Amino acid sequence: MSAITVTATSSVTCTISLSISTLQSSFPSSLRFRCAFPLLSRRSALCFSGLSESMDGGAGPSLFPLHRCKTIHLVRHGQGIHNVEGDKNYNAYLNPEYFDAHLTPLGWQQVDNLRKHVHASGLMKRIDLVIASPLLRTLQTAAGVFGGEDYTDRMDVLPLMVANAGNSNRAAISSVNCPPIVAVEFCREHLGIHPCDKRRSISEYQFLFPAIDFSLIDGDEDILWKANVRETKEELAARGLKFMNWLWTRKEKEIAIVTHRAFLFHTLSGFGNDNRSLGKKEISKHFANCELRSVVIADRLDASTTD
Repeated sequence: MSAITVTATSSVTCTISLSISTLQSSFPSSLRFRCAFPLLSRRSALCFSGLSESMDGGAGPSLFPLHRCKTIHLVRHGQGIHNVEGDKNYNAYLNPEYFDAHLTPLGWQQVDNLRKHVHASGLMKRIDLVIASPLLRTLQTAAGVFGGEDYTDRMDVLPLMVANAGNSNRAAISSVNCPPIVAVEFCREHLGIHPCDKRRSISEYQFLFPAIDFSLIDGDEDILWKANVRETKEELAARGLKFMNWLWTRKEKEIAIVTHRAFLFHTLSGFGNDNRSLGKKEISKHFANCELRSVVIADRLDASTTD
């Protein structure tokens, strides 16, 4: 199999460089996903900003045809109740009280700030699809950032999120005038051991988030999370690679993904090995809560290739 490579590029219009908006306020075989995951060709690249060596080995920017590019907006969820103590003491993540952790009040402030950013920047109007990990904190973040305004009772429209979903103390959120949101298991957090990363049943989520699409998830109960087995870092990275390859098969050109710190770190750490240290460091550093980074998947054209 050919590996996906990453090329750091300068801020060229047709590649849309990496933007960072930090707003401080072998995969388990039991998973059955309905989409195939063909590997990207060796011509494909994940593009980030910053001057570095171009793909042909020389210094300088690289250019890609726009129709061969897909823009991906990566978002880590807002602060969850597990992050408060877990960021101080890693063992706190073992606390069963943090099962499927929901957002804290600060986490919701971070969501509100990111929502303002995506609207003020015009990003909200460009996004064709939002993909969310099926855990409470990511679904809350996706609904809060990319959802409509406060929900008004209507017989013909379901709310994106019901009032007080997950002890949020928030009003219901409308599904009107927002991109579709789809839940996908492949971008879940590091599986196993930590109760905060175990999901509840899909039927519970469907009640709390009526307008989110859960049809790509097979099985109501969580069969991936194991109380005594932790997914290895290599398995997590392989799962992330499968997810990135699946994104390339989607017809949408601009996609937001709301996911988790470890998933993002181990997925992105697999890229950038062919770049100088600046590109690698920029790609693989940890996400803060509600941090947004935008990248581009590009299909590189070899000189021997013709359309």
